[in-house]
Amino acid sequence: MPRTASPTSPTGPSRPTGSSSPTLLAVGGYAATRLVGLVVLAVAAAATGEDGLHRLKGRWDSVWYVRIAEHGYGHRVTLPDGAVHSDLAFFPLLPALERGLSAVLPVDAATAGLLVSWTAGPVAAWGIAKCGAHVAGPRAGVLLAVLWGVYPTAFVQSMAYTETLFTALAAWSLYAVLRGRWIPAGVLCAAAGLTRPTAAALIAALGITALVALVRDGRLPRSAVGGVLVAPLGWLAYVAYVGVREGTPTAYFDVQAAWGNSVDGGVALALFIAGLPWPAALGLCAALALLGWLVALCVRQRQPLPLLVYTIGVVFVSLVGAAYFGSRPRLMMPAFGLLLPPAVALARVRTRTAVPVLAGLALASGAYGAFTLLGPGPP
Repeated sequence: MPRTASPTSPTGPSRPTGSSSPTLLAVGGYAATRLVGLVVLAVAAAATGEDGLHRLKGRWDSVWYVRIAEHGYGHRVTLPDGAVHSDLAFFPLLPALERGLSAVLPVDAATAGLLVSWTAGPVAAWGIAKCGAHVAGPRAGVLLAVLWGVYPTAFVQSMAYTETLFTALAAWSLYAVLRGRWIPAGVLCAAAGLTRPTAAALIAALGITALVALVRDGRLPRSAVGGVLVAPLGWLAYVAYVGVREGTPTAYFDVQAAWGNSVDGGVALALFIAGLPWPAALGLCAALALLGWLVALCVRQRQPLPLLVYTIGVVFVSLVGAAYFGSRPRLMMPAFGLLLPPAVALARVRTRTAVPVLAGLALASGAYGAFTLLGPGPP
C-alpha cells in the first residue's frame, strides 16, 4: 500500500527555496502556457476568419451551462433518433457562479463563465504545485503545474467548462488531506461534488484514506470523521435534487444514460477500438498502454494514498463509461497526478533544457487546441 509521502519523500528531497518563489513560478509558468495557447488560437482564428473568443465561451457544453445560468433547469433537446438530452446532466456550481457574476458585473453569463475558468486556472496550478511539492519538492511541484497547463486538451482550461474549476477544488482538497486538515478537505470536496460527477473519485480518495488510517491506527480524529462525512454532500445533494424533481431516485443516472454516459465497464471503448482501421486501433492501444504505464509509475513513485486513489479513480471513471471517445482525454485532465512522474524526471534536468521542452509542448498543445476549437470537435 503506498504510504503518505513527506516533503522529503524518496521521489525527491525538497530543496530550500524562497517562500514565494515556487508559487510565483508555478502560477506564472502556468499562465504563460495558457497565454501561448490563446495566442495560437487568436492567430489561427484570424487566419480562418473565425471568432476565437466566441469558441471559448459559447461552444459545446458551455452553451448548456449558460442556458442554465440564464433560465434555470428544465431544457430538453430531442434528437432525430428519439434520444432526449436534458440539462439535468450538468452540475450546478458553474452556472450558479455564472449567474452570480453576471448579476454583479457588466458581463453576460457566457463571459462570466470565462472569468470563472480564467480565475480557477491559476488557483488550480497553485494547488497542483503544492501537492507536487509535498511529494517531490518545490521544483517538481512547479513543473507539475506547468505540465498540467500543456496537457493535450489544456485548451479546455481556457473555456467556460467545469474542468478547471473542478481541478482547483480537487487539488486544494487533496492538499488539505495531505496536511491533515480534514474539514477544509471535506468542504472543498463537497463543492467539487456540485461541479462534476468526477467528484466521486475525490470522495473515494478521502474515504479510502480515512479507512486505511482507521485500520492502521485503530481510531480517527474527529476532524477526519467530519471531513469524510461532509465530502459527499454536494454530489449527493445534486443527485437527490434530480431524483426529487423527476420523481425517481435513479433520475440522474437515467439522464446520463440518455446522453450515452452510462457505465458499461469499458465495453464501448473496446467496441470503438475494434471498429477502427488497424493502424488507428494500434495507435490508440499504444496510447492506452502509455496511460497504463503512467499509472504504474504513479504507484512505483509511492505517491500519497489520497492523490493516488484520486488519480486512478478519475482515469477509471473516464474509461469505463460509454461516453464519446473524443471526450475521454478531457475527462482525464483533472487527474494531474499522472503528470507527477514526468515532472520529477524533468526536475532532474537543467532549466535551460526544461524551458525549451515546455515551450515546445505549449506550442503543440496550443496548436491542437486551435485545431479542435476551430474544427468540428467536441473536446
